[in-house]
Order: sequence, then structure tokens, then C-alpha cells
Amino acid sequence: MTEIVSGKQRLVKAAHAGKDPLSELIEKHLRSGKSGMEETPAGQVFVTVHVPSARLVITGAVHISQTLAPLGQMLGYEVTIVDPRTAFATPERFPDVTVLAEWPDTALPPLGIDRYTAFVALTHDPKIDDPALLHALKRDCFYIGALGSRKTHAKRLARLKDAGLTDADLARIHAPIGLDIGAISPAEIAVSIMGEITARLRQSADKKSAAA
Repeated sequence: MTEIVSGKQRLVKAAHAGKDPLSELIEKHLRSGKSGMEETPAGQVFVTVHVPSARLVITGAVHISQTLAPLGQMLGYEVTIVDPRTAFATPERFPDVTVLAEWPDTALPPLGIDRYTAFVALTHDPKIDDPALLHALKRDCFYIGALGSRKTHAKRLARLKDAGLTDADLARIHAPIGLDIGAISPAEIAVSIMGEITARLRQSADKKSAAA
């Protein structure tokens, strides 16, 4: 944070942003990842932002992923697809995308999933999605979503609760995944997912609370 008139500078780390007098302004820039000039009660300040690139991690090399991955890349996300099924997780099906044909327990820890990560589970296979969700829910991902009907998700929640997760943990999962736009085709579902991810990334904390 640089005061334009005085030239004074100070460093605000993300972990302390919520307690800063300019917390709302700082949070806005952390979410966007963009630097810029701002008017404050104390005068103009220039906010210089240093954050990792937003990432999109997908479990499931499925048809939805074939649209979701390039959509994410178009919006500036670093995209990684994890799926141990080697018949699906191929460079031919996902050109120019990082594809890890490994089980989540092996593939996910080295990725360093964090608060700048959107995590999406799309396989419909509990052997793949459940351990992946367990991993994601232990990190501060800004978005976690899982494909499946309400009935499927209810069964998923029961399994994850048996695995030791709390109701608060489980409430972080967006399911059924995506914005309610009446999506039917895999490509439309991908658009609805990317829309929901974008809304989650850009909304203010107040809007998130109101939408909860």
C-alpha cells in the first residue's frame, strides 16, 4: 500500500487483511489479483498486489472437463486435471492442459492446493471424488464443487461425514454444482460451473454471507 502524497509504504499480508482499516479495499484487490489506484479517507493510495495465479483443479477427465478446462484457461486459470483412468486422461483429449493420470492421493498433495484454487469433482466415482474432496476440504480453496444430483450428494455427504468431516466442512461443497441456468449438455454444465466459480471469486464477503 503506497500513499501517493507522502510516499509512505506498508505491507499487508493476506492473512491479516481482514483486520486492516482498509480491509474491504484490500480484499477486493486480493480477489481480482489486480493492482490499482484507490481513493481512501486518508487520500489516494496505490495498491500493488502480489498473489499466485488462480488455479482450477478438476478430478475427472470427462466430457464436461473438455469444455471446462479451456474455459478456465481463457479466464486466466492454471488448469490441472486428475484422473487415474488412463483411457480418459490423455493429452489427445485435453491438449495444452496439465493431465495427471494418477489417483488423487498421489496427484493432489504436490499441487499445493490453497485459497487461490477452485476445486471441482466430476467423476461420479466415490473412489476418486471422495478422497479428492477430503483433500480439498482440508485446504482453504475459495471454491469446491461436486457433480451429482441431490440424492447422490446426500450419499456423498454421509460418506464424508463418516470420514470425519464436520457439517461446516460439508457446507462448503457446491452441489448440485454450477449456477441454476437449466444446463443440460456437458458444455452448458461447464459454463454453469465456470459462472459459479467466477461469482465465488469476485463476490465480496458481504455478498457471500447473504447468499449463504
